[in-house]
Amino acid sequence: MLERIKRIFYRSMDHQEISYCQAKKMLIEKPNTILLDVRSKQEYEEGHLSGSIPLCLYDICKQANQILPDKEQTIITYCSSGSRSKEAQEMLETMGYENVYNLKGGLDNINS
Repeated sequence: MLERIKRIFYRSMDHQEISYCQAKKMLIEKPNTILLDVRSKQEYEEGHLSGSIPLCLYDICKQANQILPDKEQTIITYCSSGSRSKEAQEMLETMGYENVYNLKGGLDNINS
């Protein structure tokens, strides 16, 4: 239990942020990686990254266990700017998910 708390604490300190290039590479190398869009349903419907799963930030605590049953699976969270996805990452880590990454800068950073 103490080791798990240490892992969460140290992981949260650097927030495991990755660039879009790193995320694309991870999705190729680990095809079971989940790309999690934590924006609102409307934002998701207006456009999203191919293959992503919508799970609004405000529904994570209620629905994560159903949508993301494997707590060891690699998950990349993203939103528009990286703020909500960073919060989602922290929430998932608190819930016991072990391999959660945040897309640094979100969608706004993809084309810059």
